[in-house]
Amino acid sequence: MVERADPKGLSLVQKLAVIAVLSSLAMGFSALARWSGTHALMVNSSDSLPNWAFLVESGRFPKRGDYVIFHPGHDRVTTKYFGTNPPPFAKIAVGLPGDVVTRRGADVLVNGQQVASLKPVTKRGDALEAGPLGIVPKGCIFAATSHKDGFDSRYAHIGFVCRDRLVGTGRAIL
Repeated sequence: MVERADPKGLSLVQKLAVIAVLSSLAMGFSALARWSGTHALMVNSSDSLPNWAFLVESGRFPKRGDYVIFHPGHDRVTTKYFGTNPPPFAKIAVGLPGDVVTRRGADVLVNGQQVASLKPVTKRGDALEAGPLGIVPKGCIFAATSHKDGFDSRYAHIGFVCRDRLVGTGRAIL
């Protein structure tokens, strides 16, 4: 049977094709909207990590070694260097709930493994306070990098990063 075009409009096959295309577009946009509600792109402008772009996913508590994106807080040093509304930081989850943070001199250790070293002052001479010691609390992480100038949980200005400050986990893309 050959479908004849209606001189006033589309044939039945063309109408069904249009409905299929519109339905596919609607489903695609709906899926993209759901995805964009839990994902974002972050550009890292610090030298503490080798990557400068991350795909960030919210809603999952980090595992050891994950890149983590978090709000740094608003203490005096953080505000001086990053402003009153600092952008999120990207670091690595090196300590998880139940892990033990200690120090040996300037070295910061998690479960006996060195993860970072402390500096007494910033590049501009502001005093840096050593961060928390002891057991990483439930719902929190110890976020750090091995970079000598990393500004992270090794300092009290950041401390343990708990769920209320976590933005999500990141995957390095560039």
